[in-house]
Amino acid sequence: MNRTLSLAVAVLLVALGSASAQPVSPTDIGIDQRLNESVPLDLAFRDEHGDNASLAKYFGTRPVVLVLAYYRCPRLCNVSLNNLAASLGKIDYQAGRDFEVVIVSIDPRETPALAAAKKAALPGADIGWHLLIGDEPAIRRLADAVGFRYAYDAERDLYAHASGVMVLTPDGKIARYFLGLEHSPRDLGFALEDASAGKIGSPITQPLRLLCFAYDPETGKYSLMTMRLVQASAAFTVLLMGIFLVRFWRHKALAA
Repeated sequence: MNRTLSLAVAVLLVALGSASAQPVSPTDIGIDQRLNESVPLDLAFRDEHGDNASLAKYFGTRPVVLVLAYYRCPRLCNVSLNNLAASLGKIDYQAGRDFEVVIVSIDPRETPALAAAKKAALPGADIGWHLLIGDEPAIRRLADAVGFRYAYDAERDLYAHASGVMVLTPDGKIARYFLGLEHSPRDLGFALEDASAGKIGSPITQPLRLLCFAYDPETGKYSLMTMRLVQASAAFTVLLMGIFLVRFWRHKALAA
């Protein structure tokens, strides 16, 4: 029994090693949690109307929900932003009155028109949501400040990045991180309450890394790395079921 279980674990580790070895995504992509650190509020961006907007414009009196993404993204960015809009729409607080939402594009080529189109497509984003674009130096400074590591994939003309949301205090300190695609309205509400009071949360456990370009909604398929992980998990499940069946049959034979 122990030898069989060890074999199952070994098979899974080999499969995972094979998956991680595939050159599908850069290894330096992810989100480093830099709680209680300040973002540079002097950074200059432009909003969805094309007007100049310093990051400081959105801080000072209310907590801020900050997301780094990009507007022409055909993949999980859309899912992430739509899920965020849906979750924030279910809490007791209102954007523009109790908190601000700031989305910053990581693609310096994007335009105010793209930002405006994305804002119009997000439910409930008409008030208190600010979709910004900027130059590469400003984007990089902000990304570095919040620990957001991303890379440009020239072959596909896409940006590889992880999915996450940051909640900041009114004075610009990072109070909470939410990683992944779906975030509980209850947890977001509590995070906004704490951030409003200047309270800093604790680091959260990193989930299985979810890269923005790993899933293609047009084909409904995942990248090679993700599929290897799914296949490895399936193989591990089958092995565990086999162990259970062998033990069951042995027990039945002995009983007979």
